[in-house]
Amino acid sequence: MAGRILLVGQRPGAYPTIGHALADSPDGAVISIAEGTYAETLDLTNARVTLAAAQGARVIIDGTGVGRPVLRARNGSLTLQGIDLRADCGAIAVDDVELTVHRCTITGGRGPAIVVRGSTPFDVVACTLTEAEQGIVIEGCPGQLTDTTISDVTGDGVIVGLGADPTIRDCTVTGCGLRGIYVYQYARPVIEGCEISHAGAEGIAVAHQSAPVIRRCSVSDVRGVGIGFAAGCGGTVEACKVANTAQPGIAVADGATPTVTAAKQDGPVDEQLDALLAELDGMIGLPGVKAEVRALVDELQVNDWRRKAGLPVGQASHHLIFAGAPGTGKTTVARIYGKLLNAMGVLPFGQFREVSRRDLVGQYIGHTAEKTTVVFEEARGGVLFIDEAYTLSRAAGSGDFGQEAIDTLVKLMEDHRDEVAVIVAGYTGEMVDFLAANPGLASRFGKTVEFENYSPDELLGIVGRMVTAGDYQLDRTADQVLVDYFERIADDPNFGNARDARRLFESMRKAQAQRLRHLGRMPDVDELRGLLVDDVLAAATH
Repeated sequence: MAGRILLVGQRPGAYPTIGHALADSPDGAVISIAEGTYAETLDLTNARVTLAAAQGARVIIDGTGVGRPVLRARNGSLTLQGIDLRADCGAIAVDDVELTVHRCTITGGRGPAIVVRGSTPFDVVACTLTEAEQGIVIEGCPGQLTDTTISDVTGDGVIVGLGADPTIRDCTVTGCGLRGIYVYQYARPVIEGCEISHAGAEGIAVAHQSAPVIRRCSVSDVRGVGIGFAAGCGGTVEACKVANTAQPGIAVADGATPTVTAAKQDGPVDEQLDALLAELDGMIGLPGVKAEVRALVDELQVNDWRRKAGLPVGQASHHLIFAGAPGTGKTTVARIYGKLLNAMGVLPFGQFREVSRRDLVGQYIGHTAEKTTVVFEEARGGVLFIDEAYTLSRAAGSGDFGQEAIDTLVKLMEDHRDEVAVIVAGYTGEMVDFLAANPGLASRFGKTVEFENYSPDELLGIVGRMVTAGDYQLDRTADQVLVDYFERIADDPNFGNARDARRLFESMRKAQAQRLRHLGRMPDVDELRGLLVDDVLAAATH
């Protein structure tokens, strides 16, 4: 039965290993994995399966010492959710697989953390790829690499080749031995809102007839040029910042034809601010949040004018509390806020480091302070975003090390108040408990920004954007069905706002796929793009 759930772990009736579960899994199965370390490598062919950490569980698939990737797959579909993969010879290698990787930490060893090849789209979101030869290698594929951090690789951070045209958005690429992003062999990626720093060669290198779109990216502290185009290459560079790189910051070889507009090295600060504020205004809903961010920008601008005029300027804190339910845009706004501070010269780089409790809290005395300090140092010059920060204070005084992380943060925020913007996020009520965990914590934050739940009409607009971005067409008679659905779930205590909108959209896509597979023929283009009312109803009742 498609969609059947198989359990892996120590409980009665569960499979002892992931491999055992895979051997017994039907098409479309979801394998729920209990907390633990699983010393396995997995090889899949023509399988359609989801591997997901059980709720709240830390799951590690350890393939070190074997000499091959942890996960290899050919054809089919593979989804990974909330899993750590550790390898010494590459972690994930797929060919013509619909790969989805969400909230995973991947250590690649001697090979790439992830390799995707073929013509099937992939979706890598909110992952960390580290300690590998390359972060991710994309050959021929479309797809999405979003909100992912790639760090501490010996070679290139991202490689895009063989005509691939993925979208790489809001990623951090840092600590690469060679290039941050390498685009070659007719590739056509869109690289948008990314932070590339501390590379041993170029920040972004374009070669072999490639033509990327590079938009609103920041490249800094690299040994080569910031962005380099080889002969025969084209594309565009829009509203990018290049700082502390080899000269020229943007290098265009003879015979290359990219269009370069509004680069930071040439454009005035006002253009940068206008572009970023337009990005903020382009978000659906959030009128109060947008007004608060604009007020902060206005205050910083006036302070700068007063300083230049020789007038006194009051002490300003860049640290903020983002309070509200999940899925209300807190992470996206935090990214834009960091870029605004960077554009105004308040922060030198504006890179974005998103962490949670597990990134800060250690397992023994002294370990937490060390982990927290390392994370803070990585964020200096930019934004440190701590999601669900209230979880640090939940078990204070009971042998838990969350309190140590809070106390360490308070001191670091005081010692480096002008070098970083710390943003803590979480439910409004629980953030009050967080602030009470240390007497000096509340005074470190200048303002609390409240994120309200999206209205059903706003969620309809968010789904509409997902539909357009995926090149689908939604039957407009489905609008009321969607509004009714969002009204129905809005009172659920676990209501996830845009996250629920994303889940619904993915369910709509699956419902369409099931419908089209039963046509008994190859669908035409309109049918492949069309999402019908029946697809929405099926998704809403799933």
